[in-house]
Amino acid sequence: MSNAELHTLTGAYALYALPDTERTEFERHLGDCEACALEVRELSETATRLGLAVSVSPSRELRDRVLREITTVRQVAPSNGRPTRSGAAAGRTGRWSKLALAACLAAAAGFGGVAVWQHQVAQDARQQADRAERQSEQLAQVLSAPDAKARSSVLTGGAKGTVVVSQSRNRAVFVASGMQPPPSGKVYQLWFDDDGSMRSAGLMNRAATDSTVLLDGPVDGASGMGITVEPAGGSAQPTSAPLALLTFPTA
Repeated sequence: MSNAELHTLTGAYALYALPDTERTEFERHLGDCEACALEVRELSETATRLGLAVSVSPSRELRDRVLREITTVRQVAPSNGRPTRSGAAAGRTGRWSKLALAACLAAAAGFGGVAVWQHQVAQDARQQADRAERQSEQLAQVLSAPDAKARSSVLTGGAKGTVVVSQSRNRAVFVASGMQPPPSGKVYQLWFDDDGSMRSAGLMNRAATDSTVLLDGPVDGASGMGITVEPAGGSAQPTSAPLALLTFPTA
Protein backbone atom coordinates (compact mmCIF):
# COMPACT_ATOMS: atom_id res chain seq x y z
CA MET A 1 0.00 0.00 0.00
CA SER A 2 1.39 3.40 -0.98
CA ASN A 3 1.96 6.24 1.50
CA ALA A 4 -0.77 8.30 -0.19
CA GLU A 5 -3.26 5.46 0.27
CA LEU A 6 -2.32 5.10 3.94
CA HIS A 7 -3.27 8.76 4.51
CA THR A 8 -6.87 7.92 3.54
CA LEU A 9 -7.39 5.24 6.22
CA THR A 10 -7.74 7.47 9.30
CA GLY A 11 -11.53 7.29 9.41
CA ALA A 12 -11.74 3.53 8.90
CA TYR A 13 -9.03 3.01 11.53
CA ALA A 14 -10.83 5.17 14.08
CA LEU A 15 -13.97 3.07 13.57
CA TYR A 16 -12.08 -0.25 13.78
CA ALA A 17 -13.13 -1.03 10.22
CA LEU A 18 -9.73 -2.10 8.84
CA PRO A 19 -8.80 -5.75 8.36
CA ASP A 20 -5.84 -6.97 10.43
CA THR A 21 -3.18 -6.63 7.71
CA GLU A 22 -4.17 -3.04 6.82
CA ARG A 23 -4.50 -2.08 10.49
CA THR A 24 -0.96 -3.32 11.23
CA GLU A 25 0.47 -1.47 8.24
CA PHE A 26 -1.41 1.72 9.14
CA GLU A 27 -0.18 1.59 12.74
CA ARG A 28 3.41 1.49 11.50
CA HIS A 29 2.58 4.55 9.37
CA LEU A 30 1.15 6.37 12.41
CA GLY A 31 4.54 6.27 14.09
CA ASP A 32 5.98 8.46 11.31
CA CYS A 33 2.99 10.65 10.43
CA GLU A 34 1.92 13.14 13.10
CA ALA A 35 -0.84 14.52 10.86
CA CYS A 36 -2.55 11.13 10.58
CA ALA A 37 -2.01 10.47 14.30
CA LEU A 38 -3.68 13.80 15.13
CA GLU A 39 -6.59 13.10 12.80
CA VAL A 40 -7.13 9.65 14.35
CA ARG A 41 -7.08 11.18 17.84
CA GLU A 42 -9.64 13.80 16.86
CA LEU A 43 -11.94 11.26 15.19
CA SER A 44 -11.65 8.86 18.13
CA GLU A 45 -12.32 11.61 20.68
CA THR A 46 -15.44 12.61 18.77
CA ALA A 47 -16.62 8.99 18.69
CA THR A 48 -16.02 8.74 22.44
CA ARG A 49 -18.07 11.86 23.17
CA LEU A 50 -20.89 10.43 21.10
CA GLY A 51 -20.43 6.92 22.44
CA LEU A 52 -22.91 7.19 25.29
CA ALA A 53 -25.18 9.74 23.65
CA VAL A 54 -28.54 8.99 22.08
CA SER A 55 -27.94 7.54 18.63
CA VAL A 56 -30.14 7.63 15.54
CA SER A 57 -29.64 5.17 12.68
CA PRO A 58 -29.10 6.97 9.36
CA SER A 59 -31.62 6.48 6.60
CA ARG A 60 -30.94 4.03 3.78
CA GLU A 61 -31.02 6.97 1.34
CA LEU A 62 -28.16 8.69 3.19
CA ARG A 63 -26.02 5.55 3.11
CA ASP A 64 -26.60 5.06 -0.63
CA ARG A 65 -25.73 8.71 -1.33
CA VAL A 66 -22.50 8.49 0.68
CA LEU A 67 -21.44 5.33 -1.16
CA ARG A 68 -22.10 7.04 -4.50
CA GLU A 69 -20.01 10.05 -3.49
CA ILE A 70 -17.13 7.83 -2.34
CA THR A 71 -16.50 6.79 -5.93
CA THR A 72 -16.21 10.38 -7.15
CA VAL A 73 -14.54 12.32 -4.31
CA ARG A 74 -10.90 11.73 -3.39
CA GLN A 75 -10.04 12.10 0.30
CA VAL A 76 -7.52 14.88 0.86
CA ALA A 77 -4.42 13.68 2.68
CA PRO A 78 -3.46 15.51 5.91
CA SER A 79 -1.66 18.74 5.06
CA ASN A 80 0.87 18.68 7.93
CA GLY A 81 0.40 22.43 8.02
CA ARG A 82 1.85 22.89 4.53
CA PRO A 83 0.33 25.34 2.03
CA THR A 84 -2.38 23.83 -0.14
CA ARG A 85 -2.99 26.43 -2.83
CA SER A 86 0.40 27.81 -3.82
CA GLY A 87 4.07 26.93 -4.12
CA ALA A 88 4.55 23.22 -3.61
CA ALA A 89 0.83 22.59 -4.05
CA ALA A 90 0.91 24.17 -7.50
CA GLY A 91 3.83 21.95 -8.43
CA ARG A 92 1.96 18.89 -7.24
CA THR A 93 -1.08 19.93 -9.24
CA GLY A 94 1.06 20.19 -12.36
CA ARG A 95 2.58 16.78 -11.79
CA TRP A 96 -0.81 15.21 -11.14
CA SER A 97 -2.12 16.77 -14.37
CA LYS A 98 0.71 15.15 -16.33
CA LEU A 99 0.10 11.82 -14.64
CA ALA A 100 -3.61 12.06 -15.34
CA LEU A 101 -2.90 12.81 -19.01
CA ALA A 102 -0.55 9.83 -19.24
CA ALA A 103 -3.18 7.62 -17.64
CA CYS A 104 -5.81 8.78 -20.10
CA LEU A 105 -3.51 8.07 -23.02
CA ALA A 106 -2.84 4.60 -21.69
CA ALA A 107 -6.55 3.96 -21.37
CA ALA A 108 -7.19 5.28 -24.85
CA ALA A 109 -4.55 2.86 -26.16
CA GLY A 110 -6.73 0.02 -24.95
CA PHE A 111 -5.00 -1.10 -21.77
CA GLY A 112 -7.94 -0.21 -19.55
CA GLY A 113 -5.64 0.09 -16.51
CA VAL A 114 -7.21 3.30 -15.22
CA ALA A 115 -10.70 1.84 -15.32
CA VAL A 116 -9.55 -1.26 -13.47
CA TRP A 117 -7.77 0.88 -10.85
CA GLN A 118 -10.81 3.12 -10.39
CA HIS A 119 -13.03 0.08 -10.01
CA GLN A 120 -10.71 -1.40 -7.37
CA VAL A 121 -10.55 1.89 -5.45
CA ALA A 122 -14.34 2.12 -5.50
CA GLN A 123 -14.67 -1.49 -4.34
CA ASP A 124 -12.18 -0.95 -1.50
CA ALA A 125 -13.98 2.24 -0.44
CA ARG A 126 -17.33 0.47 -0.44
CA GLN A 127 -15.96 -2.41 1.62
CA GLN A 128 -14.47 -0.01 4.15
CA ALA A 129 -17.70 1.96 4.29
CA ASP A 130 -19.71 -1.23 4.78
CA ARG A 131 -17.40 -2.41 7.58
CA ALA A 132 -17.57 0.99 9.26
CA GLU A 133 -21.36 1.06 8.95
CA ARG A 134 -21.71 -2.41 10.47
CA GLN A 135 -19.44 -1.45 13.36
CA SER A 136 -21.36 1.79 13.97
CA GLU A 137 -24.74 0.04 13.82
CA GLN A 138 -23.67 -2.72 16.21
CA LEU A 139 -22.15 -0.20 18.63
CA ALA A 140 -25.30 1.92 18.56
CA GLN A 141 -27.48 -1.15 19.10
CA VAL A 142 -25.57 -2.05 22.26
CA LEU A 143 -25.60 1.47 23.68
CA SER A 144 -29.31 1.98 22.96
CA ALA A 145 -30.50 -1.50 24.00
CA PRO A 146 -33.24 -1.40 26.67
CA ASP A 147 -31.22 -3.76 28.88
CA ALA A 148 -27.87 -1.94 28.44
CA LYS A 149 -26.05 -1.55 31.76
CA ALA A 150 -22.86 0.41 32.44
CA ARG A 151 -20.06 0.28 34.99
CA SER A 152 -17.18 2.73 35.30
CA SER A 153 -13.76 2.41 36.88
CA VAL A 154 -10.54 4.40 37.25
CA LEU A 155 -7.74 2.80 35.24
CA THR A 156 -3.98 2.85 35.71
CA GLY A 157 -2.61 6.38 35.37
CA GLY A 158 -5.90 8.06 36.24
CA ALA A 159 -7.73 7.24 33.00
CA LYS A 160 -11.42 6.40 33.16
CA GLY A 161 -13.02 3.33 31.62
CA THR A 162 -16.70 2.47 31.21
CA VAL A 163 -18.02 -0.86 30.02
CA VAL A 164 -21.56 -1.13 28.65
CA VAL A 165 -23.13 -4.59 28.31
CA SER A 166 -26.35 -5.70 26.62
CA GLN A 167 -27.28 -9.30 27.31
CA SER A 168 -30.03 -9.21 24.67
CA ARG A 169 -27.44 -8.19 22.05
CA ASN A 170 -24.78 -10.42 23.64
CA ARG A 171 -22.22 -7.66 23.02
CA ALA A 172 -20.23 -5.14 25.05
CA VAL A 173 -18.74 -1.69 24.43
CA PHE A 174 -15.72 -0.17 26.18
CA VAL A 175 -15.40 3.62 26.44
CA ALA A 176 -12.02 4.98 27.60
CA SER A 177 -10.90 8.55 28.25
CA GLY A 178 -7.53 9.96 29.22
CA MET A 179 -5.46 6.85 28.50
CA GLN A 180 -1.75 7.36 27.89
CA PRO A 181 -0.48 6.12 24.51
CA PRO A 182 1.06 2.63 24.77
CA PRO A 183 4.86 2.27 24.56
CA SER A 184 6.48 2.17 21.12
CA GLY A 185 5.81 -1.13 19.38
CA LYS A 186 2.99 -1.96 21.81
CA VAL A 187 -0.80 -1.82 21.73
CA TYR A 188 -3.62 -2.02 24.27
CA GLN A 189 -5.51 -5.30 23.93
CA LEU A 190 -8.95 -6.00 25.40
CA TRP A 191 -9.98 -9.37 26.83
CA PHE A 192 -13.15 -11.12 27.93
CA ASP A 193 -12.77 -12.73 31.36
CA ASP A 194 -14.37 -16.18 31.08
CA ASP A 195 -14.10 -17.23 34.74
CA GLY A 196 -10.36 -16.59 34.81
CA SER A 197 -9.66 -17.63 31.21
CA MET A 198 -8.90 -14.64 29.00
CA ARG A 199 -10.39 -14.43 25.50
CA SER A 200 -9.22 -11.72 23.07
CA ALA A 201 -11.79 -8.97 22.49
CA GLY A 202 -9.80 -6.81 20.05
CA LEU A 203 -7.24 -4.01 20.02
CA MET A 204 -7.51 -0.30 20.82
CA ASN A 205 -6.29 2.49 18.53
CA ARG A 206 -2.64 3.24 19.29
CA ALA A 207 -3.04 6.95 18.52
CA ALA A 208 -6.20 7.56 20.57
CA THR A 209 -6.22 8.53 24.25
CA ASP A 210 -10.04 8.57 24.12
CA SER A 211 -11.75 5.69 22.37
CA THR A 212 -15.06 3.85 22.04
CA VAL A 213 -14.62 0.17 21.15
CA LEU A 214 -17.13 -2.53 20.29
CA LEU A 215 -15.56 -5.58 21.89
CA ASP A 216 -14.77 -8.23 19.32
CA GLY A 217 -17.02 -11.25 19.77
CA PRO A 218 -20.03 -12.21 21.90
CA VAL A 219 -20.15 -11.74 25.66
CA ASP A 220 -21.50 -15.27 26.18
CA GLY A 221 -20.68 -16.25 29.76
CA ALA A 222 -17.93 -13.68 30.38
CA SER A 223 -18.04 -12.10 33.84
CA GLY A 224 -15.87 -9.13 32.97
CA MET A 225 -13.08 -7.70 30.81
CA GLY A 226 -9.42 -6.80 31.11
CA ILE A 227 -6.84 -4.57 29.42
CA THR A 228 -3.20 -5.49 28.85
CA VAL A 229 -0.22 -4.06 26.95
CA GLU A 230 0.78 -6.39 24.10
CA PRO A 231 3.15 -6.39 21.12
CA ALA A 232 1.83 -4.61 18.03
CA GLY A 233 -0.70 -6.87 16.31
CA GLY A 234 -1.88 -8.37 19.60
CA SER A 235 -1.35 -11.70 21.34
CA ALA A 236 -3.23 -14.97 21.52
CA GLN A 237 -3.01 -14.84 25.33
CA PRO A 238 -2.06 -11.99 27.72
CA THR A 239 1.70 -11.51 28.08
CA SER A 240 1.57 -8.79 30.76
CA ALA A 241 -0.27 -8.07 33.98
CA PRO A 242 -3.63 -6.40 33.37
CA LEU A 243 -3.81 -2.62 33.59
CA ALA A 244 -7.41 -3.01 34.72
CA LEU A 245 -10.06 -5.65 35.30
CA LEU A 246 -13.70 -4.55 35.08
CA THR A 247 -16.56 -6.74 36.25
CA PHE A 248 -19.58 -6.62 33.96
CA PRO A 249 -22.66 -4.95 35.48
CA THR A 250 -25.51 -7.30 36.31
CA ALA A 251 -28.10 -4.92 37.73
